[in-house]
Amino acid sequence: MKQFDFVVIGSGIAGLSFALKAAKHGSVAVVTKRKRADSNTAWAQGGIACVSSDEDSFELHIRDTLEAGAGLCDEQVVRTIVTEGPERIRELVEIGLHFDEREVSGHRELDLGKEGGHSKRRVLHVQDVTGLEIEKTLLRELERSDNVQLLENHMAVDLITAGKLGFATEDRCLGVYVLDEETQAVETIRTDRLVLATGGCGKVYLYTTNPDIATGDGVAMAWRAGAVIANMEFIQFHPTCLFHPDAKSFLVSEAVRGEGGILRNSRGEDFMHRYDRRESLAPRDIVARAIDAEIKRLGAKCVYLDITHRSPEFLRERFPHIYETCLRFGVDMAKQPIPVVPAAHYQCGGIKTDVNGATTLPGLYAIGEVACTGLHGANRLASNSLLEGIVVAHRACEAAIRAQPPSHPARAIDLPEWQSGDVQNVDELVVIYHNWNEIRRVMWDYVGIVRTDKRLQRASARLRNLQREIREFYWNFKVSVDLLELRNLATVAALIVDSALSRKESRGLHYTLDHPQLVDSEFKHDTLISRT
Repeated sequence: MKQFDFVVIGSGIAGLSFALKAAKHGSVAVVTKRKRADSNTAWAQGGIACVSSDEDSFELHIRDTLEAGAGLCDEQVVRTIVTEGPERIRELVEIGLHFDEREVSGHRELDLGKEGGHSKRRVLHVQDVTGLEIEKTLLRELERSDNVQLLENHMAVDLITAGKLGFATEDRCLGVYVLDEETQAVETIRTDRLVLATGGCGKVYLYTTNPDIATGDGVAMAWRAGAVIANMEFIQFHPTCLFHPDAKSFLVSEAVRGEGGILRNSRGEDFMHRYDRRESLAPRDIVARAIDAEIKRLGAKCVYLDITHRSPEFLRERFPHIYETCLRFGVDMAKQPIPVVPAAHYQCGGIKTDVNGATTLPGLYAIGEVACTGLHGANRLASNSLLEGIVVAHRACEAAIRAQPPSHPARAIDLPEWQSGDVQNVDELVVIYHNWNEIRRVMWDYVGIVRTDKRLQRASARLRNLQREIREFYWNFKVSVDLLELRNLATVAALIVDSALSRKESRGLHYTLDHPQLVDSEFKHDTLISRT
């Protein structure tokens, strides 16, 4: 059994930020199921929304966030994260992150971007690879610490709780079982402060902007451990994913629209004015539904993002990654509109926490996309996610340090080792892959941008059957990464569907044809579900 003062599952902006600060107070293990830089953070193009100019204000950023969240944001949480953002940004700069600047009247100032739903330019960025640069900066700093052990190619299997072990005290998190992918052995890791920073669940959908690692692992583990889950019906579909048969999950940043990009339908018409006064810079839920409606209305395969009115020099400098990627797929964005479609992008719900990342299960924290702090409400304002990650990571570290480890009987004894029992190796991987594909297809067809009760009920029935098959598979074969991810995907898919079925209204990212109105009197509250 390994033992650490702090254990972090996940290596994105939230997990690494927490680990860096916790390492000053004790031993830290960072568990990541692929390589250290494989995270949703590394795929984030746009930037970090943060008040950074005299033209902007905290009140404006708060207002924009609340408006995007469609009545479900926790205003105090929004205020805390927005106002504490500048200090956390300063810390990133101090450890070597350089945000883009521009020359103005003989002096340098931050080159702030503007994205959908923002009333001012406030998005700090590093060209169009902001997340990747943040990831590199944090990892470089982490490697200087002697107090952090980075466990790459290790996948968390399940949380260990006092309740599961039968201790006659309050239930709390005591550690985690982790699969070493190289040895295929399941290790026991003991800690009184476990942090889930596993990112989102985009791979539960057939088409997504997320990397393959985004399989909802943290939400599924927390659910099985008895923690409360909130608002999983609110899945954000990014309006502009590159539409090309060979382009896998490539996001065309909202910053392209922020710099003047115009959405056009298959007839070349600028259509967004028919859906919202903010046109192509409306919040993501509105833009994604508008694109979906235009595609269906015209029987088209995609719409187009047109920024050909900007110079090639500007586009190559501001969006080098997007420019080169589109060119590789035969699209010169300086000369022709980019074909785009919506794709699953971000979960606005997750493990219910307070603004310090504390969950309903003592000893367990959740930070970043895996958590539901109350910042995003029913729809996330663009580029607020990286901000939330660094602010809540800081607050969670302070809260975890303040929390004295309990005098628990488990501290004096070894936790039980993982028991595989009389199981065999998986004999037919095709079963896993078939079930994975079926879940993703069901979710895309029945639980997408526009929903109905009948579609959700069909999805629920199919997922129940799949969960039974997967449960049988799980208990009869040795665990593997593929099997664990499949199990987690099925769990998260069911949580999304159950949450969506319970909300009989249309709010933010949850839009249903059977209940098209917003109903504050009954549904202006979080959707909370738990296993216990």
